[in-house]
Amino acid sequence: MPEHVTQVTHRVVPSPGGRVHLVEQGAGPLVLLLHGFPESWYSWRRQLPALAAAGYRAVAVDVRGYGRSSRPAAADAYRVLDLVEDNVAVVRALGEESAVVVGHDWGSVVAANSALLRPEVFRAVGLLSVPYVPRGGPRPSDLFGRMGGDEEFYISYFQEPGRAEGEIEPDVRGWLTGFYAALSGDTMPAPGAPAPYFVSPGGPLRDRFPVGRMPGWLSERDLDFYAAEFERTGLTGALNRYRNMDRDWEDLAAFDGASIAQPAIYIGGGLDASTAWLADAVEAFPVTLPGLVSSHLLDGCGHWVQQERPAEVNRLLTDWLAALPA
Repeated sequence: MPEHVTQVTHRVVPSPGGRVHLVEQGAGPLVLLLHGFPESWYSWRRQLPALAAAGYRAVAVDVRGYGRSSRPAAADAYRVLDLVEDNVAVVRALGEESAVVVGHDWGSVVAANSALLRPEVFRAVGLLSVPYVPRGGPRPSDLFGRMGGDEEFYISYFQEPGRAEGEIEPDVRGWLTGFYAALSGDTMPAPGAPAPYFVSPGGPLRDRFPVGRMPGWLSERDLDFYAAEFERTGLTGALNRYRNMDRDWEDLAAFDGASIAQPAIYIGGGLDASTAWLADAVEAFPVTLPGLVSSHLLDGCGHWVQQERPAEVNRLLTDWLAALPA
């Protein structure tokens, strides 16, 4: 394993879904780190030592469905309410009463909802790549189904059980390489090229991935780690997060339009499609995140924010954490 993640402690703690595998470094106030798709605790490998050095107990989890955490068979076991309770269980299992929660991609969505639903546990929230979007609007499957015209938006493509798995699992390493490259600032398709997050009729998603290009942030050893994890677990647990968007919309009906009051930070990539699609959500932060301390767009950065720009993200996070109320 790379040198920068050797001084960590691995453990498994009980959760409502069975167990959560976590990786821990440092001592001090608890900072819980939640990854997105298709990643693992390992996506925070550059943040764990930096947060530990700054005086925090940094804990990165394998989210339910990933790595050594439980992977329930039922598709509806991956709704956001369940993942929030997994996070609460981790905090309690570590002997803590509260934590700062920081997430990237789907982890950002789960972090935001953890702060929204359990404010007594999560005292501050950090959001990377995907901004907070309050529950509301049309049913997600209807919204995404209208995107792309004759083409299919990737989130819709992921909905049918087994379909995306059939594309990915025969060549996990190759697919991950292309997916990471497609959304990285230094390897994404040029402006005007076919968008890699839409699927042509009858084709696979990977048809539009860059070929033969490795992002600068991704070493062969890093890719080995990610590929080995998904070759062992398969992709169904990870993809089931996408398959619960309508359930989340129903579950959170009582929180329609709700704001998050805790201190917050947002860090996005200037070249990340998420920041373009959800620009209105960022503009609405004064209303939806009234406790927002700062918002940052990193020039030339793609989707994998904390991996593409670890030094900048570490500085922003540690400065924000240091300024939080005790």
